[in-house]
Amino acid sequence: MLQMPLASPADDLPAGESQSPPMPATEEKPLLLVDIDGVISLFGFDHRQPPEGSFHSIDGILHFLSAKAAAHLLGLWDVFELVWCSGWEEKANEYLPSILGLPGPLPYLSFDRAVGRSNAHWKLDAIDSYARNRPLAWIDDAFNDACHDWAQARRSPTLLVETEPASGLTERQLKLLSRWSRELAS
Repeated sequence: MLQMPLASPADDLPAGESQSPPMPATEEKPLLLVDIDGVISLFGFDHRQPPEGSFHSIDGILHFLSAKAAAHLLGLWDVFELVWCSGWEEKANEYLPSILGLPGPLPYLSFDRAVGRSNAHWKLDAIDSYARNRPLAWIDDAFNDACHDWAQARRSPTLLVETEPASGLTERQLKLLSRWSRELAS
């Protein structure tokens, strides 16, 4: 299958973000795979000047949930099918939709491997199984070379969007995801 480049080439993507070649538009929304820790649940920020958000006890563990990330996810709701892609698995639906004001529950991925920040590739089998040939964007704070290689090799449009754990999903990533979804639809 011949694939044409996007209007804004991969060279224009900020560091830490990758995409595969595009394919023709479909009626189905692209998937938006959403990690939680480092995307919505922030850490490593200056506690004297925290970002917008609040602390919540999730199964006895204190998490700082970003108010901006929640608003950004709501802003992407109409153009993506949101899916939890986190070691939280089904726990995400027990807490996050009500705290963040998201419609829910959302689909979630289950993983065979133990989670770990240095092991981002532990998600790839579950993503492949769930996504099949659908276009997808994946927001995470812990991509490694295996993730970038996988994204480049996928036959369906794929965008990796890396976040910083102290700021999570920001306006910049929201704009990138919105632009990418518009390009897919055109």
